[in-house]
Amino acid sequence: MERAYLPDAGPYATVIALARSGTPAALATVVAADGSAPQVPGASAVFTAAGLAGGTVGGGVGEARVERAARRAIAAGASRLISLGLDYDPSFESEAICGGKLRVLIDARPERHIPVFLKMMADVRRRTAGALVTWIGAASRGRGAEVRRFWRRAGARAPLSGGRSFPPSLRGAIRSIGRPASPELSEGSGGALYVEPHAPAPRLIIAGAGHVGRAAAHLGRFLNFDVTVIDDRPEFANADRFPGAARIVVADPARALKRLPLGPEAYVVIVTRGHRGDEGALRACIRRRAAYIGMIGSARKVRLLRERFLSRGWCSAADWDRVKTPIGLPIGSRTVEEIAVSIAAELVAARSGNGRASGTGSSALRSGR
Repeated sequence: MERAYLPDAGPYATVIALARSGTPAALATVVAADGSAPQVPGASAVFTAAGLAGGTVGGGVGEARVERAARRAIAAGASRLISLGLDYDPSFESEAICGGKLRVLIDARPERHIPVFLKMMADVRRRTAGALVTWIGAASRGRGAEVRRFWRRAGARAPLSGGRSFPPSLRGAIRSIGRPASPELSEGSGGALYVEPHAPAPRLIIAGAGHVGRAAAHLGRFLNFDVTVIDDRPEFANADRFPGAARIVVADPARALKRLPLGPEAYVVIVTRGHRGDEGALRACIRRRAAYIGMIGSARKVRLLRERFLSRGWCSAADWDRVKTPIGLPIGSRTVEEIAVSIAAELVAARSGNGRASGTGSSALRSGR
């Protein structure tokens, strides 16, 4: 399956940290990919003279070649837009060769753009989407490519600062910058324009702060979800047990869910301490347009709750069919950690648009908290 683009501010944060420590670095970004390439446009890595400092552009031979180019760029202080062919060569022996082609921007002076990166990261933290726009001027002999960066909030209409100096062949692309779903590279005479969308992380709302909720929250944060945990027990719902959560709500899960906005960016995991809590939490969100709703439970519990919800008019059959229950992909999970992995895998599948039919959870033991 083709990899999906997921915005990642990690490499930009690495650039900022290295700049503050006085360490020269280069920021390498995949701006175009063809064929069976190891990464998608938007993948970024940061290199210093010592090697990889953060992120990835695919690993293996391709990344090694990018690293060598990045070290040369740091030494020369010159940015480059390079092309890499990744076709198989027997001389590579056991190294992974995916095939395809990559175009990679190597920005030799990313510290110049820290104000832009900080503005982008601050907006995303405030859940404001936008696009990081990079102008790549054609390389001139001995000088390297010109790199200029801009942050454009979604919906902004004002022209980019400095846009008048762009080549006429790219002014149309500049005027049409909106909110693309994936990175786009537009090339013209004299340079190129690369537009990389950045949006807030999807929200993972976990109703239940027990063992499964805690493990699911840990994996959710690792997978770049913005995690909210809800439980009415302060001894469970606290920062010591959930250090990676963006928000911890000490309240009845059903009441808290009713107050929370649940749109297409929200993923709801229901793992409260009992059937009554699960039922109340599910009633609070089942008719709303969350991207994902999953509920823990055995096959018997799921069957009984379905009959109850439909007979009392709490939802339609179509509403119920959207719920992933028993929750998680069927991987034969038994332990708390395995159940959390199955839930995390299902969340990733839903986020990438590769969801499964409901009611095929991995174990009847899924009712354990």
